[in-house]
Amino acid sequence: MDDIYGLLDPSLRGEISVTVDGKDAGFAITPQSAWGAAEHRLYLDSCITFMTPDGTTQEAIIFVEVGGGIAVEIYLLPLAEMHVDIDYRLAGIDRTTATRHFAEAAFVSFAAGTRITLASGEMRAVEDLAVGDRVLTRDDGPRAIRWIGHTTFRATGTFAPVSIAAGVLHNDRELRLSPDHRILVYQRSDNLDAGRPEVLIKARNLVNGTTIQQTEGGFVEYYQLLFDDHHIIYAEGIAAESLMIDPRTTKALPDDIRERLAATGGIHERRRHHDYEIAESLVGNDDIAELLRRASQS
Repeated sequence: MDDIYGLLDPSLRGEISVTVDGKDAGFAITPQSAWGAAEHRLYLDSCITFMTPDGTTQEAIIFVEVGGGIAVEIYLLPLAEMHVDIDYRLAGIDRTTATRHFAEAAFVSFAAGTRITLASGEMRAVEDLAVGDRVLTRDDGPRAIRWIGHTTFRATGTFAPVSIAAGVLHNDRELRLSPDHRILVYQRSDNLDAGRPEVLIKARNLVNGTTIQQTEGGFVEYYQLLFDDHHIIYAEGIAAESLMIDPRTTKALPDDIRERLAATGGIHERRRHHDYEIAESLVGNDDIAELLRRASQS
């Protein structure tokens, strides 16, 4: 505690791919780690809290890569952006909350104030919804809400919402979503060369710095909507996904909800719309939001 850490070389930042299978409470590294061993496993070690010189606190998750019974590498997953040449003082270590924070980072959430379309056609703010309310889904008609999650996060890094200005994707009002929240767009013409009319795309991949931005600062209230299945619902007129329960996100659910899900397998089955997600290689265009807007109306 009170030791000071810093980022020395931004080139050390990178991505690793893991398979969330939960075996031995860990994850399989896929296809290979830097050590070249596909059988290595990744374990959530702890959640740590840093304090910067201005008194701001932020959290990060520590992962440990294990192979042959020994730790071969340690990874840090910041839950807010970290910068070179800033001193980060270690202010806390928690060995019990890493799994929950990792799961919460994967939650797809609507910011408070977002209007959801009900089966009746009424658009109601997400914070005013209740368990049992019937929501209009794209493929399965009216479906009842089984659980509503509510979390408040500092609006930085992983948790900073993406704001889509009114009208950009034919939305009625500004829409604010968690960064990895996927929306579905129907293309009348395949402007993205996706090979299909429907595309499922993460909100963060739509950011263009003008009409769609990731806005940091202050706090954000997020709401999660859970149904018996994973659905495409409507938020401010835009087709967007509901909460997807998989081996990662289930860790952040209340015990009674996990027990109820366990009776039907514990996770959501794959749906047809999952095949609509577009490859990361197709989202590098700065004008992707404008391409989708034109594609959906041409």
